[in-house]
Amino acid sequence: MNETIYAPWRTEFILGRREKGCVFCTRYTRKTDRDDFILYRGKKNFILMNLYPYNAGHIMVIPNRHISTLAEMRPAERAEMMELAAESEVIMKQRLKPQGLNMGFNFGAAGGAGIRDHLHLHILPRWVGDTNFLPALYDTRVNSVDLPLTYDILLPGFEKLAGKMKACGRRKNK
Repeated sequence: MNETIYAPWRTEFILGRREKGCVFCTRYTRKTDRDDFILYRGKKNFILMNLYPYNAGHIMVIPNRHISTLAEMRPAERAEMMELAAESEVIMKQRLKPQGLNMGFNFGAAGGAGIRDHLHLHILPRWVGDTNFLPALYDTRVNSVDLPLTYDILLPGFEKLAGKMKACGRRKNK
C-alpha cells in the first residue's frame, strides 16, 4: 500500500520566498510583535515563538545583536539569556503544563542549525508521547495547538515578566 501524508503547514517554509537578511534581525527591528510572535523584549535578548515548531509552544531566546556563537556574547548578554531561559521555564510550566522541557543550541549544519548565523536558544515544552513515527517517516509533525492560540496562552506570562523586570530596573521601557 502506498499512502501519502501531507504536511501543508511546511509548504510556505519549503516553497515560499526566502527573506533577505537575517530573519531574527528583521523581526527584532520591525516592532510588529504580535504578527511576528515576539513574546518578550529584553535589554540584550528577545523571545520569539518558532514559526516551524517541533512542538506547540516551541520558543527561542535570541540575542538582540547579530552574533553566531556563545563566545561572541558579552557577559551581560549571556546572563540575561540564561535568566530569560529560567523565566521561560517557569512560564511554560504555568501556562502550558508540559511534563518536561528541552533547551538547547544547534551550531552549524551538522549540529542541526536551520539558521546558522544568528545564535538562538531553543526551549521546547514536552509531553509523554508527543513524538511518534510521523517525523521520522513522513517529515510531518503534529501540533495540537496553533501558533496564534499558543501565543495568546503564553503572552500573559511574558507580560507579567516584563512588569517584574521593569520593577527590578532590569528592563528598559520600550
